[in-house]
Amino acid sequence: MKKTNPFRVASYVLNAHELKQLPADRGIEVAIAGRSNAGKSSAINALTDQKSLARTSKTPGRTQQIVIFELDENRRIADLPGYGYAKVPLKLKEHWRKVMARYLETRKCLRGVVLVMDIRHPMREFDQQMLSWCDSAGIPCHILLTKADKLKRGPAQATLLKTRKGLPANASAQVFSSSKKTGLAELVDKLSIWYEFEDKES
Repeated sequence: MKKTNPFRVASYVLNAHELKQLPADRGIEVAIAGRSNAGKSSAINALTDQKSLARTSKTPGRTQQIVIFELDENRRIADLPGYGYAKVPLKLKEHWRKVMARYLETRKCLRGVVLVMDIRHPMREFDQQMLSWCDSAGIPCHILLTKADKLKRGPAQATLLKTRKGLPANASAQVFSSSKKTGLAELVDKLSIWYEFEDKES
């Protein structure tokens, strides 16, 4: 029997520029983070099986707020601002660096972070910083090597193995393609555990 995708029910709730604007710190929240052009919005749309839940833009870096999507009254997805886009003012970058660090350190309902990276350019400076923040905060981090359809299977697997080497104990990685849906079932399974959907069904 084919499993249903529990993320299809996701709906937009709000944008938050400051942490105090976020929903109450309870239930289960999973954050999606990544560089501006890593394919984060496309990954969220693929996960939720919705074409435009997370807006993809020709101009990366436009999402300079935390966008909250709700699965049910106790479960949320937090789409974190895209990083690394040159046209974002330095002052705004610094503001978001501080907000991100505080979010990861203080958000009690945060169950894990999905860190989206372009498989052709993994482990850039921001990726490593995010991984380090998660490790020091004791938050599980699952790396999504997106745009896997841009590489042949051999190089894609080689990048996956290289990425997995030296990861903190609470971090994991997989290949993913939003357009081909490669790795979608693996991502759904991983997040279903974080969100405790498996317990709900059994």
